[in-house]
Amino acid sequence: MLSSDRWIRSRWTIALAALWWLACGAPPASAANVTECTVLNLCYCVNGDLKPTIDANVARVRQLLADQHRQGKAVGYMSIPLSTVGGGYFGVNRELAQKTKAHIESRFGSSAWVLNPGAEGNLPGNASGADYMLMWTRILEGAGGLGEDFDFFYFVGPADIARFFGLTGTGDMDRIDAYFDARLASDPDLKKAVDAGKVSKASFRIYYALRGAVTFSYGSHDEWNIARLLNERRRGADRFGIAGQLGVFFDGQAAAPGAYEAVISAGDVGRCIN
Repeated sequence: MLSSDRWIRSRWTIALAALWWLACGAPPASAANVTECTVLNLCYCVNGDLKPTIDANVARVRQLLADQHRQGKAVGYMSIPLSTVGGGYFGVNRELAQKTKAHIESRFGSSAWVLNPGAEGNLPGNASGADYMLMWTRILEGAGGLGEDFDFFYFVGPADIARFFGLTGTGDMDRIDAYFDARLASDPDLKKAVDAGKVSKASFRIYYALRGAVTFSYGSHDEWNIARLLNERRRGADRFGIAGQLGVFFDGQAAAPGAYEAVISAGDVGRCIN
């Protein structure tokens, strides 16, 4: 049991600590996650503090798309894995996105423009996949939920990966190993990712030789389903109909008609679980 003096000193210590807490302020609380749904009724569990940033970026990108359409261009959206996950590395994926955008625009000519999500994301470092997908879903669906701002989707596949690494169909894994060694010696961010256990030479090789495509991306799964939903809505809309569906390309080839209507597993879609 505390003596009277010790009890008084203990109370003063608690009181002073409380005063210091009030003067300095408590550490900022983490933002509560909230469920946000879109015109297509796709819902995501997102960081509530990021909603104004997401809204601002949606408005900015919609203006960018409108500017391209005013120039008479066909506007496409490129779906591509970007994160350092599963053996993939963000630095490579960012460069792959830039070069694939240039390839697509070169293929179709000056009348086409492709939105590269790696260049137009503009969310802070604490943004989750769900935060990004809320933003991209709202951009892709357009104000009326018919994808009015786009003309086609391009889903990145193995041929795009092969083009980036210069793969020839002979010794492809050896080429990827050599690329990894050279990049590791010159890219400090890749070394940090390796040291942190996020990627290794073996996982890098396996990912880009065998899995480097939207097939293995959470966000791209959602984007495929968004394209499917938009085309479903267009088929039933007098303004579009079957002839006015969005073009869908995978691995550089037009998707088969049945694939337009095929649902795949969701990635980041989902409400918050309380």
